[in-house]
Amino acid sequence: MANAGPAIEVKGLRKSFGSTVVLDGIDFIVERGAVFSLLGPNGAGKTTVINILTTLLDADGGVATVNGFDVAEHGAEVRESISLTGQFAAVDHLLTGRENLVLIGGLRHVTGPARTAEVLLEQFGLTEAADRRTATYSGGMRRKLDIALGLVGDPAIIFLDEPTAGLDPESRNMTWGTIRSLADAGKTVLLTTQYLEEADRLADKIAILSHGKIAAEGTPQALKSVLPQGQIDLRFADATQLAKAGQVLADRHPSRSESALTLTISTDGSVAQINRLFSLLETARVEVAEFAQKSPTLDDAFLQIINDRKGGS
Repeated sequence: MANAGPAIEVKGLRKSFGSTVVLDGIDFIVERGAVFSLLGPNGAGKTTVINILTTLLDADGGVATVNGFDVAEHGAEVRESISLTGQFAAVDHLLTGRENLVLIGGLRHVTGPARTAEVLLEQFGLTEAADRRTATYSGGMRRKLDIALGLVGDPAIIFLDEPTAGLDPESRNMTWGTIRSLADAGKTVLLTTQYLEEADRLADKIAILSHGKIAAEGTPQALKSVLPQGQIDLRFADATQLAKAGQVLADRHPSRSESALTLTISTDGSVAQINRLFSLLETARVEVAEFAQKSPTLDDAFLQIINDRKGGS
């Protein structure tokens, strides 16, 4: 049963393993119907957060509620409200896709598990493969079935811990489509991932975990705005033109590639500033063969935020 308030609320969450502090008082909120992505480098504590929120691990301090239930005091109610898909597909390879779903339906005491299996097979595009043993499935098909297994019983909140880890690009794209369909259906999803493109494409909101704390939080666009500068790449016809352009634009501190005959210059992205660059080059009779403008990516923002955190620690 859905409760009022946020789907997930975390306040001052702490966890250490021996003398190693993994979570040092983190806070975040996941609204209902949102896709929330938790990013961070290896060892940042993403899986630790998931394990605490899904009652697999006790926190050392702080408070966490899932679907309105305190994870420390009402673990059974939390587990009834959620599904968890880990980094490795938890399907029985000796069973067919249909048999896997019916088995889980029985374990979760679903009324009409066979019908539930049929609906989920169709929803995830697995009907044609339903009666094949899952050992014959591709990685993407197994991941889709794994997520489908998590939906048996209609959980309110779905935890996906690096669901595309180890998948090939085609299977990854297939899984992204599956996650997007869950979000479009109004499900609440907490997603951990190391693929920043994944978070950029899927998440409504992102939190970056670094050195036990939330280093930054916001929409993908808001996080990218921490880097106000874009870049413009200028390519020249020959080394002479490249050298001359480097002299003209020296005060802009461009980075140079002799082999590619390019200068890369940071800009604020405004048309006025870019026009000034071209005006300077035109006045100096330097001809630009090609140019391309690039906006900051989530990868750029992630690295900047992580490096800032390192510098301040």
